[in-house]
Amino acid sequence: MRRIDAIAITFAFFVLGGISFWGLKSYGFSGENAGIWSQVVLVGGILLWVATYIYRAVTQTMTYNQQLTDYQTEVLKKQLAEMSPEELAKLQAKVDAESSL
Repeated sequence: MRRIDAIAITFAFFVLGGISFWGLKSYGFSGENAGIWSQVVLVGGILLWVATYIYRAVTQTMTYNQQLTDYQTEVLKKQLAEMSPEELAKLQAKVDAESSL
């Protein structure tokens, strides 16, 4: 997630809190009750957002982890492409020896 995305999501949560306040107030809630319930909506949304972040951090499906995996794969592909036929044969023999164990 980019920084601008995080800022936009944060702004959206505050707008959602304001919309829920005015919606509850126009529905007939008093100003105090509308404020309390709009805060419940806002805090609940933020807690859900944090929960998704924690889930992505624990499962390592965050953007950084994916970029690091892609980079490591590309480096290995490049190294493999630059190897001579003799080095490839030696590497294949080593892989075969390790896989037979």
